[in-house]
Amino acid sequence: MIELLNNAYSTCSQKVRLCLHEKGLPFTDTQIDFRKNEHLAPDYLALNPNGVVPTLVHDGQPIVDSSVIMEYLDEVFPQVPLSPDGPVGRADMRAWLRYFEEVPTAAIRVPSFSQIFVRHFAGLTDEQFGAEAKARPLRTHFYQKMGRTGFSDQEVEASFNALAQTIARMQKRLAGDVWLCGDALTLADICVYPTFDRMADLGPRRCGRRRPTSVAGSPPCARGQPTRQPIIREAASRTVIPNCRKSRYEAGYLQSPW
Repeated sequence: MIELLNNAYSTCSQKVRLCLHEKGLPFTDTQIDFRKNEHLAPDYLALNPNGVVPTLVHDGQPIVDSSVIMEYLDEVFPQVPLSPDGPVGRADMRAWLRYFEEVPTAAIRVPSFSQIFVRHFAGLTDEQFGAEAKARPLRTHFYQKMGRTGFSDQEVEASFNALAQTIARMQKRLAGDVWLCGDALTLADICVYPTFDRMADLGPRRCGRRRPTSVAGSPPCARGQPTRQPIIREAASRTVIPNCRKSRYEAGYLQSPW
């Protein structure tokens, strides 16, 4: 039995859901309500002491960290492989995964929280907000930097530059490959998709910033590939990934207005 404790708005939750659907694995969808701080409740922290989503529970065993969860699923359920065959190809995929975790996944949190989520803390006193920050095992420093009014212009600009670097690096790779790691969809492609979806949802106007000058055009995820039906079923579901546009995968591109 597979249970995924997640939140539909979480990009890290989305990439695990995409992985599950691509593999055709049924799972129990347990939504964690951020507004009620369910991710900080003692029973959830017993499964995931990091206090973040998602957490996968497979036959009673909790697995944490979204990229680790995807690799776990690919190892335990290899019938629909999402990793390259050889060790060099798998190393390349893991290098992309680490890069995505270090750069765009971290970067997209800044405009996401600054423009969407920070409003939920606007009515708190400094003392109350400080307590909220300290209650988050992995995000205390992040919340302290954000404050009750959002990140500084310099921090937002730095996040945009990191996203621009990601697009440029992907464009360079995809100039010669169909997918990031060759001719087949892998965990690397799935890992980065929710980041681009979030970028499209936010948009440059929503963030109140200019388009990064180093980004030229929309970065392709797969050139000329047929429709990825499992991903589209997930992405088109309003209750799964709100505002995710089905046409992005049908067209074979990760669209970005940046």
